[in-house]
Amino acid sequence: MFDFQLPADTPDDERYRELANAGDALTDGESDAVANMANLAALIWSFVPDLNWAGFYRVVEDELVLGPFIGRPACIRIAMGAGVCGTAAASGETQLVEDVHAFPGHIACDSASESELVVPVIRDGRVIAVIDLDSPKKGRFGEADARGMEALAGRIAGRI
Repeated sequence: MFDFQLPADTPDDERYRELANAGDALTDGESDAVANMANLAALIWSFVPDLNWAGFYRVVEDELVLGPFIGRPACIRIAMGAGVCGTAAASGETQLVEDVHAFPGHIACDSASESELVVPVIRDGRVIAVIDLDSPKKGRFGEADARGMEALAGRIAGRI
């Protein structure tokens, strides 16, 4: 059993450093991508406050397909370039959206979502998945969140 916990007032830089370390430890030696994504989604959920969805979309052929997550049921398939996740996957760039309702083409899988952070997972120069975080709070995510999730994505890219 793993028990990763941080106090609520932990500074963001420390929170994300610990998240990346825990993600690395949790997936070390495990080759099953689905198992690793499932554990990472649970880990993100426990480390990052104010989320209503945390998980993965995997690149399968020319679209994103739902992977392991925590939250309400979600869209199963997303076209490359569509919505926040598809934009992150197509561009290979992190998408930090303070107000999802202002994002052109936003796909509303959960009506409670107000802000979103999507980070591409890149291996061998290509996007293989995205990490998607949603929050019921507008403006929930900032640059520290983006940098922290990018660091996690870099550490686990070879394991998913």
